[in-house]
Amino acid sequence: MSDLHARMAARVGDLTAVVVARCAAEAPFYGALPRATLQGEVARSIAAVHALLLRALRDGGGGPMGPGDLTRLIEWSARRAEERVPLEAVIAAYLIGAEVWWQTLTEVAEPGELAGAGGKLLACLHTALPAVVLAHQNAREDLHSEDKRVRRALLGALLEGRPYEELAGVARVAVVGEHEVVAFAFESDPPSRLVQSSLDAFTGIPVLMDHVARIALLPGRPDVPGLVARLEKDVGQPVRAAAARSSVPAAISSAAQEAGRVLDLVRRLGRPPGCYRLDDVLLEYQLARPGDGLVRLAAKLDPLAEHPYLLETLRVFVERGLNRRRTASELCVHRNTLDYRLQRVSALTGLDLAVPAQARLIQAALVARDLAGPADHRGVTGPQGSAGAAESS
Repeated sequence: MSDLHARMAARVGDLTAVVVARCAAEAPFYGALPRATLQGEVARSIAAVHALLLRALRDGGGGPMGPGDLTRLIEWSARRAEERVPLEAVIAAYLIGAEVWWQTLTEVAEPGELAGAGGKLLACLHTALPAVVLAHQNAREDLHSEDKRVRRALLGALLEGRPYEELAGVARVAVVGEHEVVAFAFESDPPSRLVQSSLDAFTGIPVLMDHVARIALLPGRPDVPGLVARLEKDVGQPVRAAAARSSVPAAISSAAQEAGRVLDLVRRLGRPPGCYRLDDVLLEYQLARPGDGLVRLAAKLDPLAEHPYLLETLRVFVERGLNRRRTASELCVHRNTLDYRLQRVSALTGLDLAVPAQARLIQAALVARDLAGPADHRGVTGPQGSAGAAESS
């Protein structure tokens, strides 16, 4: 198939020109466009679709298109809708392109290659056209301010626990059964259209999302970690997300509150990007409740405040599951040096890491310190600098 891919790749420039010319001749909308637009944006869009077809031709195994490809198709289709391109013109362009592609295949393919290449083309059309139509329709609906208002009002009612049935009927959205409520945090604000396109492409349905609060409602039991990983690739930045399941629509509000609290906790703790649920931070969630207990727990480590290298050593030791070998390796210190530091921690705090109950208390105190104190509690991040100086004095 690689030889056929090379032969088709060599014809792509001519193919694009033929498709543009036929669109202008056979689709009234394209025929009315200025020549510069046809040779510019229209030609670029057609060439991009040809690139997807070439990739499908090159990749023998797997499906014809992945979620990333669908995301791009949905974005293109949404943009065409926003530019007032009629859906029938978009479909005409895809069908003309498919016809030209097939004609070229019959010219360059060997007899044994043609059936497989034709199957790839049909599979691409089968995958792409429903997504393109859906994205175009959704984008056109978004242009209608009343429809947008109703969808926002529906999601707001569900998240706030208010009556939603009438709004769901107006918005033509079925709200039944289980849902996942997912709250997102981005390092920088990605375009709302890109986020929406990524979610829609992954789930295969229009996703209700509040792009200001960054919270989405996903029906059923979707693969939320997979969705977050796909979203990270599409927006080009790390994403933190918290998910909570609602068994019935009436519980969506409480699930949204849970997801929001978990996400806030994950961000405060500086946890790495990824998808979290309450069970992932259950201890931290309970410790995060304000009160004298949290303050007193954090104060257990106050004697280490003037010894940042000891606090950092303790943190790494706890994060590495109290494994001395892994801790020494990460800190780049000798085991004897690590043992000395841990003995100093015990001497200063009065808590013995060798006693399980006291070790658990120290672990909880680290979490409490992160929650109750400033972000710079982590101190020095390695054995050099002030840490080394403190040990040598």
